[in-house]
Amino acid sequence: MEGLVALLFGLVALWFTLWLFILLPARMAEARGRSAIGWVIVSLFFSPILAVLLLWMLGDAPDRNA
Repeated sequence: MEGLVALLFGLVALWFTLWLFILLPARMAEARGRSAIGWVIVSLFFSPILAVLLLWMLGDAPDRNA
């Protein structure tokens, strides 16, 4: 039973990590007309919190409204 709980906990931790480092910055970047791959790289090399905050502060890409 402990093995099953540990496996479930590990899967939840893995999902949360993937969401935080890859899915969240990629979706935010795409929604703002920016490069998802570039922002995922920023998230991986620096910090996902930094990437999310920068995306939030920068807003939409300048050429998106044109």
